[in-house]
Amino acid sequence: MHIDWAALGSVFGVSLAVTVGLVGLFTLGIVGLTKREAAASGTGNVALARTGAYACFAACAAAVAYGIYLIVA
Repeated sequence: MHIDWAALGSVFGVSLAVTVGLVGLFTLGIVGLTKREAAASGTGNVALARTGAYACFAACAAAVAYGIYLIVA
């Protein structure tokens, strides 16, 4: 049995980077919703915070859907 260590390392690296990126993007969405609540009570742009948060969540959903597409196809 031959293991292609370079390919395994490549898959590991890409998986790690995508996972960290998705978690970071989802965290930005949560922070955006938190800022929306803070902006509603004080000064700030509520619509911009909400739009940014929803854009982060939409990008996460798109990345997950693309991953599922790659697995199924």
